[in-house]
Amino acid sequence: MAQDTAQQAPAAPATPARALLPLILPALVVGVGASLVFLGVSAAAGELQNVLWQTLPDSLGVGRYSVLWMLLMLTATGVAVGLVVWKVPGHAGPDPATTGLAAPPLPPAVLPGLVLATGLMLAGGPSLGPENPIIAVNVGLAFWLGRRLIPRLPGGLWPALAEAATIGALFGTPVAAALVISEALAGKQPKGALWDNVFAPLVAAAAGALTTTLVARPTFDLHLPALGRTGWGDLLAALVVASLAALLGMTAVYAFPYLHGAFARLGHPMLILPAGGLVLGLLAALGGHVTLFKGLDEIGELARDPDGWTAGQFATMTVVKLAALLVAASCGFRGGRIFPAVFVGTAFGLGAHALVPAVQPALGVAAGVLGMLLALTRQGWLSLFTAAVLVASPAILALLCIASLPAWLLVTGRRQMQLRDDGTPVI
Repeated sequence: MAQDTAQQAPAAPATPARALLPLILPALVVGVGASLVFLGVSAAAGELQNVLWQTLPDSLGVGRYSVLWMLLMLTATGVAVGLVVWKVPGHAGPDPATTGLAAPPLPPAVLPGLVLATGLMLAGGPSLGPENPIIAVNVGLAFWLGRRLIPRLPGGLWPALAEAATIGALFGTPVAAALVISEALAGKQPKGALWDNVFAPLVAAAAGALTTTLVARPTFDLHLPALGRTGWGDLLAALVVASLAALLGMTAVYAFPYLHGAFARLGHPMLILPAGGLVLGLLAALGGHVTLFKGLDEIGELARDPDGWTAGQFATMTVVKLAALLVAASCGFRGGRIFPAVFVGTAFGLGAHALVPAVQPALGVAAGVLGMLLALTRQGWLSLFTAAVLVASPAILALLCIASLPAWLLVTGRRQMQLRDDGTPVI
């Protein structure tokens, strides 16, 4: 019966190779360009970060991460970003609470302000990453330039190329982009075979990833102690840690619209963003400097000595970083949630190891990151990929796949960490 059904189902029409070949050069150009935009913004923000957090406090004789300096810098960052949102043409794009990883093309006039707001945020210390605004900038640039330089290609191609290229550049591998594209296509009815639809975006993702790798040589492997021989106890630990991390992440998701509404009642970006910066400074005073910034460098600091903190200290870092992510995303700072969520999951997993030493550090980190990302992003494949690549152990994959099932049941069908234009949560 199944064989008869398979024989009766029409095969997806294949796209001729001659139709795919002309897409290779545009995809390569978009891939390289998207990576250079990402690297350029990151490098500029890194230089400014060094000035703000090293050169300036050293010259003033102030402690780099003293409570006073953290309060001053985060509030000042709120003022600077608030000025951009208020005065720069385009107002640095739409309210980031209403946008996701995939972004519609923005008008070219909006992009400079968005780049400036993103660079200031990255340098100033709020707990957000570059992914959402950099994707939006690259999508806007690719759409605007592509439509003018090669008008014969369909307009919808350029955003797909730019999004895939930027994800490849961010992670240093096209695998992440392939997983995100496949998940996005699952909700649509694409024409033709799957690989025909992902061919050009994968070329762009590969070009973006290779450019980032050649220039910056990124790595996500935390070099945690190798995962030993796995047993039933490890499976139980993965299930529990991932599920608890997902539940913790959902507390932020459900608090998001209320906190966003509270900031919105201030009514003006020059009130909202400085207030958010002040709250972030207070949180940094509680959690320490390790809870600042997007979190990638900071998770390396945690992983270098997974037994160097107590369970209580890891719990404090987990809660403070999650609260900082929530505040930064609610008050209008331009940034993404993936990288700070990775820090939250890492601290949560290492806290589980500190509380129950039988939980291996690598397993705790991978399961914690998996559950947290599932709650905050609803990107199943991306969550699995990110959790696995942090540990770089083949044995972890099976455990994570199983652990993702109960965690997914806890988050699916519930509100997301994204709002509609009227302020209601997206379900």
